[in-house]
Amino acid sequence: MNKNYTFNLTYPDKDPITVDQLMRQFLIPRKWRHYLRTEKNILVNGKYLPLNFQIKKGDRIKITLDQVASNQSYQASGHLPTVIYEDENIIIINKPGGQKTHPNLFERDTALNDVATYLGYSPFIVHRLDMLTNGLLLMAKNPAVVPLLNRQLTTKTFHRDYYAKVSRNCNIPNHDTINLPIGQDPTDQRKRMVCKNGLRAITHYQVIEKNKDHQLLKITLETGRTHQIRVHLAAIGAPIIGDPLYNPNFKENQKLGLTAFHISFIKPFSFERKDVFLTQNSKTSKIKSGLN
Repeated sequence: MNKNYTFNLTYPDKDPITVDQLMRQFLIPRKWRHYLRTEKNILVNGKYLPLNFQIKKGDRIKITLDQVASNQSYQASGHLPTVIYEDENIIIINKPGGQKTHPNLFERDTALNDVATYLGYSPFIVHRLDMLTNGLLLMAKNPAVVPLLNRQLTTKTFHRDYYAKVSRNCNIPNHDTINLPIGQDPTDQRKRMVCKNGLRAITHYQVIEKNKDHQLLKITLETGRTHQIRVHLAAIGAPIIGDPLYNPNFKENQKLGLTAFHISFIKPFSFERKDVFLTQNSKTSKIKSGLN
């Protein structure tokens, strides 16, 4: 079933751009740009104008999408998520470690089910967190913004940062880039491994804290492979504490020391970059709250 989604904005104090450049800057898919043109559903100050018409400071822009299918349905779990940020298009929650991002078949205890409980309708998945990873998870509240956010992921406009706890005894540089391809582990379908025929995977890290028990690393991803951080850190001899798959010293009842603490993105159909942190306190507070 198709629904109408309307977005209104005022062009900010920026250099003039054409109508066509505006749609491309918003990362609107080519098919949707075609609809907006043929159906005259992109208006400037209440009028449909040619694609080469220049938009200037203060101009009012109205975009209406009526070709967006919405047939997604998730059962409500009955549990409320911890909401960190929310606007008319986006919701970001703090997903606990041990919870899946999305359900299979008749499951109803995942993060998506919790958000369905909170919203009263089904959200739309944009990215995932491993089941054992806790922290910030972004979902869309309507399908019209999903392709824009997906394109932000592919163009690296959408950034994610993590904290990882590794052993104090790991002998690693204070900062480095891990550039090792990752593929499926042929001996265990749950696992990934570094292999020369794997997919390109790049992880940047910086040691930001050391104590008698562990080192705390800030991780920035340049790619987003399954288990990328866990595989890369294990490959350099610094497996994450509490990792049952990649840490040979894993102990029962340990929690995985991996937290998604920061998300940065451009709000859909806007020029505003939004940075969301797990907490808004000091760096130390963020670390403690994310890895307790």
